[in-house]
Parts: sequence; structure tokens; C-alpha cells
Amino acid sequence: MSDILTISELDCFYGEVQVLHGLNLTLAKGEVLCLLGRNGAGKTTTLKAIMGLVPAAAGSIRLGDRELTGLPAHEIPKTGIAYVPQGRRLFAEMTVAENIEIGLMTRGKGKAVREAVLDLFPVLRERLKQRSGTLSGGEQQQLAMARALCVEPQVLLLDEPTEGLMPSMIQKIRETVAQLRGRGVSTILVEQRVDAVLSVADRVAFIENGRNRETMPVEALRADPSAVRRYVGVG
Repeated sequence: MSDILTISELDCFYGEVQVLHGLNLTLAKGEVLCLLGRNGAGKTTTLKAIMGLVPAAAGSIRLGDRELTGLPAHEIPKTGIAYVPQGRRLFAEMTVAENIEIGLMTRGKGKAVREAVLDLFPVLRERLKQRSGTLSGGEQQQLAMARALCVEPQVLLLDEPTEGLMPSMIQKIRETVAQLRGRGVSTILVEQRVDAVLSVADRVAFIENGRNRETMPVEALRADPSAVRRYVGVG
């Protein structure tokens, strides 16, 4: 399986504080890769660096053969990478339809893409005229994902998508990620909940102090969960 995204020796700073230290990471086409680690380990910073929201002080981020390092943040979605940040970041006063339209405008997509996205999230079709701020948490997460998918991404970045959701909504998010994998979309998933990862991920990368300490197939993690205790601190 060929790699679609390659991060090599990536250093990132917030001011004078270094957050990523020579981070190396690969994502294969159609793969779901989960980033696990303690709070402050650098997981969210990794996603922001891919999106150009945190500049790379050194190293390389490549999508296929294309170097992304140094591209302005507004250009990254046009390359085929979509980002759903923690907290969803919807336009609360806008309707569901208007939020989706913003996603479509990013890459000039049209009605066919809109319909395909709504087919993934049927509940949103029933809420098109509703203000997004009045949706439930699970519906807001679905809308955030729908808006991101309007760019028809090759790579989808999800930061804590199950946070604060009831079990039925967590299951819906899992099912959607699995559907996208079946369509060839590659996903990097940042999660704190190990149980939310095991059923959907192909590999797990353990991030500690801004470094990728270990990457393993999810089957190996199921057989020996000691890495979770070592890097995350839970059983």
C-alpha cells in the first residue's frame, strides 16, 4: 500500500517553545491512522502543521509527490486535505445549508458533491434550514465532517471527533470513517478514547513529547495493550 502523506523530521514551535521534535509519520492510501498520546503530546499540533496553521521550522510534509511545507493555510484544502478541528468550529448563526455551502466554495464544488455528502449524513438533509448552533452535539459533529468532505479530500484530519458524544453518535462517526476508507479516503484520527479507536483504525501512532515513539498495527495493540499504558497512561 503506497503512502499518500509523508511527514519527515518535522519541527514546530509556538513562539520559542518547541512542540514537535523531528516528527516522522506516514499515512497510506485508504488507511485510518490514529494518533494517541497524553494531553500536550503534540497530536493536534501535527494536524495543524499539515494544514499550514502552525508553520514548520524544519522538515517536510508531502502529499504524494507534492511538498506542502510553506504553502499558505488557505491553499492546503485545495490540495485535497480537509480538517475537522476539535470543537467543530461551525458558523453557529448560519443554517446547515449555509455551512455546507462554505465547504463547497473552498474547491468550487457543486450540487452532486452536496448530495453525496448529505447521503452520508441523512439527518442533515432534514435540518438544512436549521441554524447549526441549535443542533445537538452529534449533529454538529456530522455537519463539521460534511462541510470538510465537500472538498472531496484525499486525506481527512479529525481531531477528537467523538468528544462529548453519546454512544449512538460515536457509532455513527465510526461508521462514516469506515465508509470513507472504503472510498479510498485516508484519515488521521486524533483520539483520547482507546475504545473509539480499536474498531476503526488500521494503525496507531503513539505521540509523546512531540515525537512519534512507536507505530503499530491495531491488531498488535489488541493483542498487547501495554503501549497504551506506557504512552497514554490508561489500561
